[in-house]
Amino acid sequence: MLGHPNLVADIVREIQVSGPISFARFMELALYHPAFGYYMRFSDKPDAEQPAGGLGEDRIGWSGDYYTSCDVSPILANCVAKQIVQMDALLGQPDPFTVVEMGAGKGVFARDVLTACRTLSDSVATRLHYVLIERSPMMQASQQQLLAPWNGEQSCVAWMGSLAELPTEHIEGVLLSNELVDAFPVHRIRVADGEPREVWVDYVDGRLCERLQPCSTLELQNYLQRLDAHNVVLAEGACADINVQAIPWMKDVARVLRRGFVMTIDYGHLAHDLYGPERKKGTLLCYYHQMASEDPYQLVGLQDMTAHVDFSTLAAVGEGEGLHVTGFTNQMSFLTSLGVERMLESLEPGSAEFQSVLQLLRPNGMGSTFKVLIQHKGLGKPDLDGLRFKPFFASALATSADGLTV
Repeated sequence: MLGHPNLVADIVREIQVSGPISFARFMELALYHPAFGYYMRFSDKPDAEQPAGGLGEDRIGWSGDYYTSCDVSPILANCVAKQIVQMDALLGQPDPFTVVEMGAGKGVFARDVLTACRTLSDSVATRLHYVLIERSPMMQASQQQLLAPWNGEQSCVAWMGSLAELPTEHIEGVLLSNELVDAFPVHRIRVADGEPREVWVDYVDGRLCERLQPCSTLELQNYLQRLDAHNVVLAEGACADINVQAIPWMKDVARVLRRGFVMTIDYGHLAHDLYGPERKKGTLLCYYHQMASEDPYQLVGLQDMTAHVDFSTLAAVGEGEGLHVTGFTNQMSFLTSLGVERMLESLEPGSAEFQSVLQLLRPNGMGSTFKVLIQHKGLGKPDLDGLRFKPFFASALATSADGLTV
């Protein structure tokens, strides 16, 4: 099955009119086509079959195509809230204290952060202004449904379609994302005869297929040149997923922040690891009904598509825009630093809730694959509780960020 029939028809039509399209364009259409994209389209299920958890539940969550850290347990949101309360104190408790969450999914993470902030600090709860940046009408509807208790007469939540709607140096507080950057469309590169060639998507004999052509944009060429100049070498036959869109995104994040912090939580690696020989096939994966696949050309618009994040480039771009690296750690170290062990002591060993917290901490799973990058602007380098435990790779980011200037 190629995928959602209306989406496939639009993709095929574009190819027939203009010729093959870059993989990044294909992924953009698959995920974000305004009418039929995976994240943009409302559920195909009849109203009577809509799950109780929200409009996006048929795609995200235990009954959907994939689940996120916040679907596993509220512990991550609770720890992020603890870190946010400390960040507020370091900023001198501004009024308003603004938290901007970019790409909030169904709104589960926002709900849990808001709940925890109310429990942890009356002062923060009183001053907090929580802004959700969401381009998907389907996801925004789910968020508004889930966050209704915070959206009454004394509303502390608001929605915007993009960061571009925020004025320059407007925010004093925290800009936060959890599993956002991995969903940006990526360019796919394959090395053939010693030269990087870009994957383009064509339509032949009723199926989508690949063509290798020269790189489509100057930004992509510059990205590859920066990697090469700093000894990040793609081997012959290797495939790499290049997230060029993350660069203007990070610049826009830096633009809107006047004073405060940026917290990026996602699965990914430093550039040397991400593009190393152990990931020669790239990191692009598709998810449908909790099953992972490496084939993006089936179930188009019906399955999620994602690729691991290059944290070296995020840090380098941020440094160039005045966002200084506060620290870089993995999820296990971040949660441990913020007292997850004490939270575990309150749970019954062997219970489902206890096991779900352990899943967030597993050193060979979510605990190590997920990373936390924290950056700051407008204040001296702060000492944050969530960065007390340093994994072995933490110091490598400074070297990587210095080298991969953008």
